[in-house]
Amino acid sequence: MYTTSSAFLDVLVEAGVSCIFANLGSDHPSLVEAVAEARATGRKIPQIITCPNEMVGMSAAHGYWQASGVPQAVVVHVECGTQALAGAVHNAAKGRAPMLIFAGASPYTQHGELKGSRNEFIQWIQDVHDQRGLVRGYMKYDNELRTGRNVKELVHRALQFANSDPKGPVYLMGAREVMEEEVEPSPNDVAAWRPVEPAALTASGVNQIGMALMEARRPLVVTSFVGRNPKAVAQLTALCRRVGIGVLESVPNAMNFPHDDPLYQGNQWNHPFQNRVLVEADVILVIDSDVPWIPTVSKPDDRARIFHIDIDPLKEQMPLWHIKAEGVFRADAETALGQINGWLDERFIDDAAVKGRAEHYAGLHAARAQEFAALERQPAGGTITSEYLVARLRALADDDMLFLNEGISNYHTVFNHLALNRPGSIFTSGGGSLGWNGGAALGVKMARPDKTVVALTGDGSFMFSVPSSVFWMARRYQAPFLQIIFNNRGWKSPKLSALAVHPHGHAARTNQLDTSFEPPPDYADIAAAAGGAWGRQIREPAEVDGALKEALWVVREEKRCAVLDVWLDHH
Repeated sequence: MYTTSSAFLDVLVEAGVSCIFANLGSDHPSLVEAVAEARATGRKIPQIITCPNEMVGMSAAHGYWQASGVPQAVVVHVECGTQALAGAVHNAAKGRAPMLIFAGASPYTQHGELKGSRNEFIQWIQDVHDQRGLVRGYMKYDNELRTGRNVKELVHRALQFANSDPKGPVYLMGAREVMEEEVEPSPNDVAAWRPVEPAALTASGVNQIGMALMEARRPLVVTSFVGRNPKAVAQLTALCRRVGIGVLESVPNAMNFPHDDPLYQGNQWNHPFQNRVLVEADVILVIDSDVPWIPTVSKPDDRARIFHIDIDPLKEQMPLWHIKAEGVFRADAETALGQINGWLDERFIDDAAVKGRAEHYAGLHAARAQEFAALERQPAGGTITSEYLVARLRALADDDMLFLNEGISNYHTVFNHLALNRPGSIFTSGGGSLGWNGGAALGVKMARPDKTVVALTGDGSFMFSVPSSVFWMARRYQAPFLQIIFNNRGWKSPKLSALAVHPHGHAARTNQLDTSFEPPPDYADIAAAAGGAWGRQIREPAEVDGALKEALWVVREEKRCAVLDVWLDHH
């Protein structure tokens, strides 16, 4: 029997969905039957990935898209499973990660009027007034399937929203009776549901930005995630080298600009000081950034000319947001940068001016490199530093590796000392809900099984990641990755936040801030118990090189997860 559920599986295949990250419940009997029927008859369907935890499943879909560029599907159980998606919903929305979430719903009949009518007590308890409202504020689109006759149309429409800028998650729900409805198969019309074409700058906008950059003494680009599209990195690199523009990353979510390029000026996070290159810039192009600076501690000079390019320049989901830009443009980064580069092809470029700008930024770049080299030296004492650890990982890195960064108080350390040059080589959640890295590492590995995946996380974010589900899934679906834990035995970031606001208060004079994880869990044993992972705890700098090499060998040769629990100074 061909049902709404059968058509739902077919339309996902037509849309290019490879995996359904599923946490099934009593609202999914028709979907379970349709999967079994497809397997029995040889009809193609996406791979079903069993996810014991919903947030892990959605994080995996997030990572899969980051590594492949193709949105995936997440299936959860009524309003309970919708809520259990938890912070992964926030991360997908803020990280502009497209995916389709489908949730069942409690049956809407209770006397056997239709197939799928209520037959379990839980179906009264799980019937809520506005299930879609639980996530509506984070979704690009939400709807309810009311008949199987237009299920393909609604799925295609939802994915058209998800794939159109600004990209993001979409949500559909359907009750058991609808999913059991017998329907006629319909043709594949995915070609009629293309995403909206990328937006471009106006001709006057290109001229305005181009002239400002050409005339500037200290032009600067500030970006956070232009590198989510690796093709945009090439356009940005070409522009900056042609004009002599420095590049500052603010809260980077990707590899946005080659770190070995002399124009690269580092990355700024929550550092409590004014950034020099930001305040010295006379023309600033902000492109693809949600938080280009934090004005209470670091901001441009009031006289700086600022131009802003983003596919969501109004930040429509942020109630409070503003930068003092004289030109604001809704445009795709790759398209806009290509237009500016094309405009430069028709202009005379003052080579002497370019050389002067480039030499200035090269001097700052070299000084920064010397500072980092000092931080990366093997510690003389007995405690491992995060800078030394990441530098030793960099020494083993190659084009085979993909990195995930959820280092929290070590976010900047990971970016600084991995010093990556390859677009598409590192990912973050793009949001602020911790625990993304474990599920995302699974998704990245499933999408790119040829790559060595390395996830770097704080000890707090490791616990948030639900490792019992992560490592069980990694073993079941043969998706091994290396997990490196920056273990400072507590939450360092809440401590830093409290001290930043109350530097001379009672919190500054006590060692008890309720942020400690003492006694610390044995993280490697958690992973071993859940998924047969190899694990090792290291506390001495002399152990780092050997442990990294052994862990990578386990992942690559034994094809199982490896966990390095690295003890740093106590938070």
